[in-house]
Amino acid sequence: MRSCEQALAILDGGLAEDRYARGRGFWRLTDGCQVTLIHAEDLARIKRRLGLSLDAGEHRRNLVVSGLARTELRGSEIRIGEALFEWHRVRPPCGYLDRVSGAGTAKALGRSSGHCLRVCKTGLINVGDRVFV
Repeated sequence: MRSCEQALAILDGGLAEDRYARGRGFWRLTDGCQVTLIHAEDLARIKRRLGLSLDAGEHRRNLVVSGLARTELRGSEIRIGEALFEWHRVRPPCGYLDRVSGAGTAKALGRSSGHCLRVCKTGLINVGDRVFV
């Protein structure tokens, strides 16, 4: 995983250069996630409670957002920058996470492991863009 300042969300494809959009890396087509998102508050809570820091993409989610209730996204359209997304489902952690970030990481994330989104409108997203639900 790598951090970037800007990404292009592609209609029905995911983020340009991402493993889901390119069909590369560790994932399965049946995962059905074009874009994954996690809440910064959940990452902070895990760090406080368990001392587990998932910085620099170790959580294996595409986007990190803050200031939204987890339930606020369910069934919603989400605009970030120029792109429009549709909430698809909760994204449970996968076992591969333990291999790359250490044993117990997937369990620590549990129900706080993020969401799957579908791209409904192609557009650029940037670090710091506001999220509209």
